Amino acid sequence: MARLIGWREWATLPELGIDCIEVKADTGARTSALHAVAIRSIKIDNEEWVEFELESEDTANQNVTSAKARVINHRIVRDSGGHEETRVAVETTLQMGGEEWPIELTLTDRETMGFRMLLGRTAMAGRFYVDANEKFILDNRPAKAGRTRTVSKQEEEE
Repeated sequence: MARLIGWREWATLPELGIDCIEVKADTGARTSALHAVAIRSIKIDNEEWVEFELESEDTANQNVTSAKARVINHRIVRDSGGHEETRVAVETTLQMGGEEWPIELTLTDRETMGFRMLLGRTAMAGRFYVDANEKFILDNRPAKAGRTRTVSKQEEEE
């Protein structure tokens, strides 16, 4: 049975070494997206993988974490402004609200965006529905979480 979540929630991506990330539940996005930089293609056992860097949201403690994941495909993604970008897509495990399941993520530079991760409707399908007026309904902020950043009014409207 689907559970109610807010338009902002806390999640964990353990396979990528992310103990806490604030996600924006985005029903307008089909696929989830994660902020990643320095994306490099590598081969492991004759399969395509990517190595990339994840930058912390916490500007006081600019942490950079390296991660790698197996590529499942390359996709053309169109943003809300109609611009197309080819992105690498990976599969990883998401933990949120006491649940854990595999999701697909596209990797892209979201430096200028309000959130490091968008949780798209494919990842939420059958699990969650979103109350656009509420935030942090699950109240599951991981214990290792750093300080919360402030979101501007413009970012909330994204």
